[in-house]
Amino acid sequence: IIGIAGGTGSGKTTLTEKLRDHFGANEVSVLNHDSYYKRHDELPYEERCKLNYDHPDSFDTPLMVAHLRELRAGHPVQVPVYDYTIHNRSDKTVTVQPAPVIIVEGILIFDSSELCDLMDMKVFVDTDADVRILRRIVRDVKERGRSLDSVINQYLTTVKPMHEQFVEPTRKYADIVVLEGGHNLVALDLIMQRIAGHIAENSDT
Repeated sequence: IIGIAGGTGSGKTTLTEKLRDHFGANEVSVLNHDSYYKRHDELPYEERCKLNYDHPDSFDTPLMVAHLRELRAGHPVQVPVYDYTIHNRSDKTVTVQPAPVIIVEGILIFDSSELCDLMDMKVFVDTDADVRILRRIVRDVKERGRSLDSVINQYLTTVKPMHEQFVEPTRKYADIVVLEGGHNLVALDLIMQRIAGHIAENSDT
């Protein structure tokens, strides 16, 4: 189980996708912490917009821990699907199959000691804050239907302070700190070698 953490827009997803593409879906399964945002049916849309989505309490981390244990035991799990356009969990789920390597990705995964205890390797992706905010603006406006004003407001009121309070301090738990995420080919190669060794070991047993 490999944890890939880091701030918003740091390049976690790029790194995760390159690893999965390299080894294939049969060898690598991925769990995104974002899928485990808590459901808030009790709140109207306007109130859900105001929630702090960058605080550890906004995630149903115990469910993710339970799913990781199931995957490690060789059982498939039904992962929630989060709908960013309505700021709530949808009614859909996605089946994630067990695999030799499971990547856990998210900004706050190292904040949970329970999650960390399940990880065999912890990677923190570190990218300049200016680059991260620009990537987030492009992503949220293009892919998540947000307005530029709402993205900037969210960044300044919750994303940035939560990054400094919760995300950045978890860097110390990482086994490897990768600068520039999936674009750091040297770090990518080192991680790939470690994964390849693990897959080879397990295929021999």
